[in-house]
Amino acid sequence: MEKTVYRLIAKLLLILVIFYSNNGNAQEEQYNFWDHVRFGGGVGLNFGNGYFSGTLAPSAIYQFNNQFSAGVALTGTYASLKNNNSATILGGSVLALYNVIPEIQLSAEFEELNVSRTYKYIGSSDVTKSYWYPALYLGAGFRSNNFTMGVRYDVLFDKDESIYGSAFAPFVRVYF
Repeated sequence: MEKTVYRLIAKLLLILVIFYSNNGNAQEEQYNFWDHVRFGGGVGLNFGNGYFSGTLAPSAIYQFNNQFSAGVALTGTYASLKNNNSATILGGSVLALYNVIPEIQLSAEFEELNVSRTYKYIGSSDVTKSYWYPALYLGAGFRSNNFTMGVRYDVLFDKDESIYGSAFAPFVRVYF
């Protein structure tokens, strides 16, 4: 039931983006879609005391006007703890960004991740747990040109299933 609601929200966001892009640009004579697309993403690398984590997360947004943009992102992460526990996380998201004023950006992002965790126990067989984890982030950040940093909150946070330790998460966005 819950996954159906989340997918419905994602579909409604996509329909809104398509409608807005067709409606807002119908009167332009020389319209080039790619002039409004901006690319960005994130790269993460963490390690120490037997821990390793690497993330690659490219994204693209369509800039409708100076205030509103929307887009998609992919996420891939691998993490390992002392060769006993590991996780592979793959997924994607749809996001919307709104600049209240040029310096303040509000965001909404629906993310769906496939999480596969493996636990190794001495004297017994490995245990693998795979599941889909949805997240709906609402955030706010300070924006300067192509750079935004702030905090987001997962309104669907589940401490037992989330890959994060808290519903609050800092973020940094850069789009070119």
